[in-house]
Amino acid sequence: MKLIKIPFLLIWRLWFYILITSTILLMSPFLVILTSKESYYSTFWKMIRGWAHVLVYGMGFRISKQIDQVLDRQKSYMFCPNHASLMDPFVLIILSKNPIVFVGKKELVKIPIFGFFYKRVVIMVDRSSPTSRKRVYERAKKRLKDGVSIGIFPEGLVPTEDVVLAPFKNGAFSLAIEHQIPIVPQTYYDCKRFFSWDFLKGGIGTFRIRQHQFLETKGLKSSDLDSIKEKLFQIIYNELISDKLYMKDTNRIN
Repeated sequence: MKLIKIPFLLIWRLWFYILITSTILLMSPFLVILTSKESYYSTFWKMIRGWAHVLVYGMGFRISKQIDQVLDRQKSYMFCPNHASLMDPFVLIILSKNPIVFVGKKELVKIPIFGFFYKRVVIMVDRSSPTSRKRVYERAKKRLKDGVSIGIFPEGLVPTEDVVLAPFKNGAFSLAIEHQIPIVPQTYYDCKRFFSWDFLKGGIGTFRIRQHQFLETKGLKSSDLDSIKEKLFQIIYNELISDKLYMKDTNRIN
């Protein structure tokens, strides 16, 4: 059984990179135009949502959603899911019709073809540089004023297999409080289980997602940052540790 499973997984993983590369190449002429001006971003977002559907469903995945509170298309939000897999951004893109600008790692710019468009639309951060973090903050503020939402994985990284949830960084909460926008907690239960960074793990399945009640920031001040950060952490952490499928996959700790 193992001899059958491993070759299948390797071929399936290879198919992901073929799929993502070929679709980016096909979209390239349109992406060059749509990433040239920030005013085109809403149209760009529609195309990227279609692309995300192709990638997620093209890999054989399905999405099962539990939506505790529905988004208002006219509002900006701070989206904060747990980070578990390479598939997380594509899942978030599918879930939101509201255009989202991501704050992401600068290292992804090095990926051929993908990196060219990535640096044109993502707010890149070098977490080792205070200057970079300040620049990210200023760019995010500008985009929020343009009416888009921000997507930040507050862990800042994909934690190792045995960690339930890594400690949260401050950036998402600082921005949400300053602009008085709701924080959208999302729990991704299965992305790591089905699409781990380990090429010899995973498989086709259904990503279960829960979008929780929003955390309101109206009236909050910078002194409330640690409190709301801890509240979000506990919402997602408690969801994960209470999920039997998530916890039995590996011996996770926190």
